Amino acid sequence: MPMNPYVIETENLSLYYGRKPALNSLSLQIPRGGIHALIGANGAGKSSLFRVLLGFETPIAGRARILGQDCSALTPELRARIGFVNEEHTLPDWMRVDELTRLQRSNVAWNQESFEEVVRNFNVQPQQKISQLSRGERAGVSLALALGQRPELLILDEPTLGLDMVAKRTLLESLMYSSAAQETTIIYCSHQMEEIERIADHLIIMELGRLRYMSEPDELCQRVRLWAADMAGNQADLHRLPGLLEIQQIDGVTQLMMMDAPADFETHLGSMGARHISNSAVGLNRAVDSLLASGHISRRAAGNFNQSGSHHA
Repeated sequence: MPMNPYVIETENLSLYYGRKPALNSLSLQIPRGGIHALIGANGAGKSSLFRVLLGFETPIAGRARILGQDCSALTPELRARIGFVNEEHTLPDWMRVDELTRLQRSNVAWNQESFEEVVRNFNVQPQQKISQLSRGERAGVSLALALGQRPELLILDEPTLGLDMVAKRTLLESLMYSSAAQETTIIYCSHQMEEIERIADHLIIMELGRLRYMSEPDELCQRVRLWAADMAGNQADLHRLPGLLEIQQIDGVTQLMMMDAPADFETHLGSMGARHISNSAVGLNRAVDSLLASGHISRRAAGNFNQSGSHHA
């Protein structure tokens, strides 16, 4: 039987907390291999998706599969193929590192070399108690334990949250250069775009429980460009431009963040009275921010065009 090409599949997946949708008919397919960055504002549904995928929440509609298995019926054998590290790095304080390692080793197909390859980067000693570890060291042990089981899928939910710069860099480099990490599919959830730019092979952008956008990072940056022009006269028509993500007035210059602007866009702006037109590439951080901001702004009352703020087509 051929291997399922997707590590995660959802179809019309919905989950509510009270009357508020956490997941809203979410449909996505995440292929095997590489590092997939899961991005979205607070409340986008990222953590809710993880809870459904790991069998901790039951959706009200739709279906979800992880490693080809329905998420409502995960077996211990399948769970052993999934590594998970969250922002809390919750570990039993009363145990020593070597005791915790032995416990983990007894439950999964353990690879001590993979564990040691990561944990040595954090200068953690086997005899140390978990309660004696710094937050960065705890994060390192959490990652080492997850990679020690050589998971087929590794889910990292804000793993660097609250870490200082040294610990953050050490964790990212441990992830990037671990031999075990090279053999697994990684779902990396973070608000830190500098981390995403450094490690991500693919972007998955969620908004209000739905899939908003999915591509390689370079593809998004190629599709989004910043246009600037001196605009004369009435600018009310600008906010109806197809592909407009944001519009701002800065020092008298109109700036338009556009997605998939047509080839004749400069000519079109000129016909609207624009002068001194220019355009430039933007980084991933700006492109993602504009994409998410456009969705937020579009939910405001239509027609409130504010030159000092932003508006979405």
